[in-house]
Amino acid sequence: MDVLTLGPDEIRAAVSMPAAIAAVRNGFLALHRGEFEMPTRTVLRDGGFLVMSAHHRPTASAMIKTLSLDFDRNPAIVGTVVRSGLGHGRQLVADAIEVTRIRTGAATGVATDLLAPPDAKTCTLIGAGGQAADQVRAVHTVRPLTELRIVSRGLERAEALGKTLGAELGIGAVVLTDPDEAVRDVDIVCCATTSTTPLFSLESLAEHAHVNAIGAYRPTMRELPDDLLVDATVVIDAREAILDESGEIIHALASGAITEDDLTELGSALAEGVVKSGGRTVFKSVGVAAQDWAIADLLAQ
Repeated sequence: MDVLTLGPDEIRAAVSMPAAIAAVRNGFLALHRGEFEMPTRTVLRDGGFLVMSAHHRPTASAMIKTLSLDFDRNPAIVGTVVRSGLGHGRQLVADAIEVTRIRTGAATGVATDLLAPPDAKTCTLIGAGGQAADQVRAVHTVRPLTELRIVSRGLERAEALGKTLGAELGIGAVVLTDPDEAVRDVDIVCCATTSTTPLFSLESLAEHAHVNAIGAYRPTMRELPDDLLVDATVVIDAREAILDESGEIIHALASGAITEDDLTELGSALAEGVVKSGGRTVFKSVGVAAQDWAIADLLAQ
């Protein structure tokens, strides 16, 4: 058996953010067309371990990702992505941290390109953990930014991230402590936290704002207020996964704030267009295996 193993540096060298966004966009379209066999992910130890898998029928290729998550550890996410195909004995094994960061950022890039105002140029990032940087890189790829605001409980980490992204992307970055102040008047908001309560109030958001929420991946977690989901056009990554895992959506449905009819899957929105119900838009993602398959397939190519 021929095994190719790729570490973080090799993955970064092989996959640019524009290429990742294109691959993940195609992955969501393929998911919409029914090309994937994709079980709901297995969650063990209340989210401490995750197993995700996807089989892409047209290419007879499959991806399995295993993760352990411990937010008191650095890095918080540890695991592997394995891609294999029928008809040969070659396998690709890749570091799951980098694949997860890139594919999560790329999904945000796809959604932002679809939903954010065409002239959007300011962004607030809430959270400065492992997923944060690629959220900004992806947004900047589809909507070149001139201003970045960062909010995090860890000020030193937020300041370091601001310096890194400012130098890398050539944009001004400032660190703030009040989320409501930070989101006021900005075009795009990216939430990448493990919060269990909403991060900001609806009143603080501009009427045209687009919000990406990728941090909360368990029913006990929430980053967004219910009234934002009532007010906005809401696009999700995959209905079954969202209804099982997204604390924001589960809470809003249980309270009667929204119904399932208010949710549009990203693949459907890309293929058929999305009808906006108001000025604000939301992309809520818990992450699905088709995204990981898309990056693993890109690496294999």
